[in-house]
Amino acid sequence: MELQKLRNGHHQDFQHLEEGESPEREEFLPHKSDGGKPPQFTDFEGKTSFGMSVFNLSNAIMGSGILGLSYAMSNTGIILFLVLLTSIAVLSSYSVHLLLRSAGVVGIRAYEQLGKRAFGHPGKILAAVVITMHNIGAMSSYLFIVKYELPLVIQAFLGLQHSSGEWFLNGNYLIVIVSIFIILPLALMRQLGYLGYTSGFSLTCMVFFLISVIYKKFNIPCPFDGFTNHTAENITLDGECEAKYFTINQQTAYTVPILAFAFVCHPEVLPIYTELRNPTKRRMQAIANVSILGMFVMYLLTAIFGYLTFYLNTEAELLHTYSKVDPLDTLILCVRLAVLVAVTLTVPVVLFPIRRALLQLLFPDKPFHWVRHISIALCLLFVVNLLVIFVPNIRDIFGIIGATSAPSLIFILPGLFYIRIVSTEPMNSRPKIQAACFTALGFIFMSMSLTFITLDWVYGENRSGGGH
Repeated sequence: MELQKLRNGHHQDFQHLEEGESPEREEFLPHKSDGGKPPQFTDFEGKTSFGMSVFNLSNAIMGSGILGLSYAMSNTGIILFLVLLTSIAVLSSYSVHLLLRSAGVVGIRAYEQLGKRAFGHPGKILAAVVITMHNIGAMSSYLFIVKYELPLVIQAFLGLQHSSGEWFLNGNYLIVIVSIFIILPLALMRQLGYLGYTSGFSLTCMVFFLISVIYKKFNIPCPFDGFTNHTAENITLDGECEAKYFTINQQTAYTVPILAFAFVCHPEVLPIYTELRNPTKRRMQAIANVSILGMFVMYLLTAIFGYLTFYLNTEAELLHTYSKVDPLDTLILCVRLAVLVAVTLTVPVVLFPIRRALLQLLFPDKPFHWVRHISIALCLLFVVNLLVIFVPNIRDIFGIIGATSAPSLIFILPGLFYIRIVSTEPMNSRPKIQAACFTALGFIFMSMSLTFITLDWVYGENRSGGGH
């Protein structure tokens, strides 16, 4: 009887979400409550705190693309970079707003269920496939960093000028070890909220990276001629050490996708929302706003101080630029290690949405079971390790995936879900028109990204200089 009452109560709450307008009319930015009944959900009772949720979402946002932001600024100028970064941060927050409003109508916090509600079973499959392919690409990019950077860090700490061929300097062995002893145990956690502590530590590593970038700004003179014997060959140019506030060149258009994808965290938004204690759209939107604002500040400071250190000599990967000044710099070696720790601890956070998508797709009505939970994690890590070990260059493959999945997750799907699911707004209303424009913007970004990749293939070089 108690169970029946509970089910009836949930059913009534769901009906309230379907028919009532107050939950759906929550605004983009938080404001004082109007006393209406908060939204209720039927799928899970969350226990994760606000702070841990911020750590997890911030860690999901923070990608390896931060290493390419100074290069992006060198090709846009400080003012244009600030305008672009601010615009994309606001658009990303608005995208989360659309997802949360759609989730409030459906009554369940799963990307795949939004797809099913909007477009039926094909929509559910589409959402699951997009999330899976995008996050597998992200996991692979993080493990590629481990594969190529960790052996160099170990080699430098041992004082070796060249690799001695030892097994512990082989990147393939190292990613398997890291996957088994660090990533897998974290990926086996039952709830994403438990990773808040490791996400916090990962963010601490990136804060150390930021502090080091700021410190180096005041310790590396410009121009670099005569700074050390390890200095890379530089060409003396007029204005070589002069900041540009507004720049348009051949590389400028290629920096737009870097910035657009810098805030991709949308596959993780609804899983984090699922496990949030006292969940409301306003509370989850506040988590998203805090996370995006924090990453915005970190991105901006990293880009500015990295750019103001090297100016025209800024390379696509910031740490490589520091290595050209002094390849044995102890601080930079520690920073490299911190970045490796950060990306390693991000992999389990990225894995959770893939597992949830696969469970929603393959076992939609099954209760939690440890065998399925563990098996999917093992299979995903096995596949990603195979890709990173045996495919010499999957950058183009995942470039295509990223160019299609990232705009879909940020712009296209949230906009389409809102248009299809929120039935209380007419199509000619301002919110629906905004959502339609937002979706169109996603197709524009997708077309731009695919065009850039095609040009890279045609001209045989990579101009993008970074990724998420």
